[in-house]
Amino acid sequence: MTLKERFLKYISFDTQSDENSTTFPSTEKQKVLLEALRDEMQALGMTEVSMDRYGYVMGTVPATPGCEHAPVVGFIAHVDTSPDMSGKDVRPRIVEEYDGGDIALNGQLTMKVADFPELVFFKGHTLIHTDGTTLLGADDKAGVAEIMTAAEYLLAHPEVKHGKIRIGFTPDEEVGRGVDFFDVEAFGADFAYTVDGGMEGELEYENFNAAGAKIEIQGRNVHPGYAKGKMINAIDVACELQALLPAAERPQYTEGYEGFYHCVRFDGTVEKATVSYIVRDHDAERFEQRKVFLWACVDLLKKKYGDGALTLTMKDQYFNMRKMVEPHPQLIDKALRAMELAGVKPLVRPIRGGTDGARLSFMGLPCPNLFTGGMNFHGKFEYCSLTTMQRAQQVILNLAQLWCE
Repeated sequence: MTLKERFLKYISFDTQSDENSTTFPSTEKQKVLLEALRDEMQALGMTEVSMDRYGYVMGTVPATPGCEHAPVVGFIAHVDTSPDMSGKDVRPRIVEEYDGGDIALNGQLTMKVADFPELVFFKGHTLIHTDGTTLLGADDKAGVAEIMTAAEYLLAHPEVKHGKIRIGFTPDEEVGRGVDFFDVEAFGADFAYTVDGGMEGELEYENFNAAGAKIEIQGRNVHPGYAKGKMINAIDVACELQALLPAAERPQYTEGYEGFYHCVRFDGTVEKATVSYIVRDHDAERFEQRKVFLWACVDLLKKKYGDGALTLTMKDQYFNMRKMVEPHPQLIDKALRAMELAGVKPLVRPIRGGTDGARLSFMGLPCPNLFTGGMNFHGKFEYCSLTTMQRAQQVILNLAQLWCE
């Protein structure tokens, strides 16, 4: 099966995760693709293929003769798609030899270069994009397809020397629970790479420190005609909280190493409201300061409206993997070399987000992140470059060989 065929097959599965679910995986439909991947691994001839009760799928490409003592390297990707937009009934569209101009997604919606200037880079590439009604699923089925196609190539070409390679596919990355039950010891790799990045050449070993916050606001509803001095409008209180947080420190105004506060959900009436935030910063000290500041804002509103008016629950989600990866510089050096051999210009920069690899790094499996060629994740403007996907596959093959040297 070609890389293109695999990718189109995988995105036909609806694998959207659910942040409000209390099960693991958060949706049963993720297991449908995971089971298909397990079966495909077995059909390709991989060994040690397994799928546990949580849905984690693992398999092995055995070492070639003479490379049995090379470090065991893993490649990991997630199968779920974002809760932000539907991934059901994806109808992909393919553009051969992209001309660098605007792309009509449907009769009403166009992806404009003026809005997405990165499109210029992909001129001449084969692009796959949405029809404007769903996300595409390149995050991270592009990574899944690249890993599987590289594994198939290695199994079919024993002359390509490599050590033992472990492959892992996870659910629920998009809701921050992707490695809650991942068995690092059973995976058995010395090092690993998540294949979950975007732009061609991306190599990431720094990511945000991340926390999630939920504020429940109890208002007091009174007939508006007689409300003076009595009503507490929970919607107004939520707006006050948002206004207390620095407006310039929202995602749409930040870049690089700049952190932010991001209101991701609001539900409310006069009587009761709930507002959810994510808090992000690459620097550990600034991250702690952000959390303290959010607590202080809530405490200020408690003084105004009463101690029981607001309840804040905050939970750390993941941390910057840099300190766990830097003691293993060969991880980065080999990735840079693998990209150069594939004709890819490395683009080393911090992830303005997180991957399963961030948490895995703190679980004892140092795990930088590699590009996939997907862009505009989590929405209707998502697309990927098949040309870049092929280069990502070659990077995986190069890494397999470099770790055997």
